Amino acid sequence: MTKTAWHSIPPAALVCAAAPAFFVLGWTWAGWLLLAAGIGMAALLERAARRAVSVGHRPDPASGERDQPSLTRDLSLIAIGMLIVHAISLEAQLDDLSMVRFTLALGGAVLVPYLLSRFAFRDRAISFPWRTRRRWARWQWAWLVAVLVLGWLILPYYFITSGVYQNWPVVDSPDLIARLFVGVGAVGIWDELFFICTVFALLRRHMPALSANVLQMIVFVSFLWELGYRAWGPVLTIPFALLQGWIFLRTHSLAYVVTVHLLFDAVVFAVLVHAHNPGLLPFFLV
Repeated sequence: MTKTAWHSIPPAALVCAAAPAFFVLGWTWAGWLLLAAGIGMAALLERAARRAVSVGHRPDPASGERDQPSLTRDLSLIAIGMLIVHAISLEAQLDDLSMVRFTLALGGAVLVPYLLSRFAFRDRAISFPWRTRRRWARWQWAWLVAVLVLGWLILPYYFITSGVYQNWPVVDSPDLIARLFVGVGAVGIWDELFFICTVFALLRRHMPALSANVLQMIVFVSFLWELGYRAWGPVLTIPFALLQGWIFLRTHSLAYVVTVHLLFDAVVFAVLVHAHNPGLLPFFLV
């Protein structure tokens, strides 16, 4: 790892630490301070690097120092996305106004950084590689089956025994069940567009994949906490977020990580319906 890569981790960590401040602790002031500190530190580091060049330092192409993407810009894009999400309450609601609010905020958190990156900064840091034109390997198919089995075994116990299913509204009519199905699936797709294709992709430009994956996991898990995955939910969401990042590195396929997430969320949806309507779906153990 280059010296530049080492230096990029502290400011990126400050920016990503704003996520638990916003979404877990509810400390908006602390989130803003962390974002400002991280982006400010990145700007100072880049300014020092430019000064080094101006006094005679010559970047070594073999070290990757030439044409380094701007850490300040990329962290700013992550910060903008988080601030757009933080502009609304993430309490799960199924009325028309709440669903429109979620659509605008979550959609904007993906669209605004993408448009700024593509048209204002003139780069392609954010992309959504849906198809790789490669067949899924056996381990990929096996993992899809494993996701369903593990979800069936673990999720009912988590949601019902911890009581966190009450963080989602009661769904006791066909209309509400349909709205829950759409909402859970839409948020699951958005998770991959923002946390993997935006946050993870931007961080990977400046540091090793492992560091970038841990930092995107912090943002991912913090969002899920406010969404309702509380109690001992991080025991489940932390490995899930890390695995999604690792799988994307292996496959470079948005289609695959979205499929994994939607299968997981299909079980979440069924568990929520089961928890609010005992006996309606009699195939769970809890």
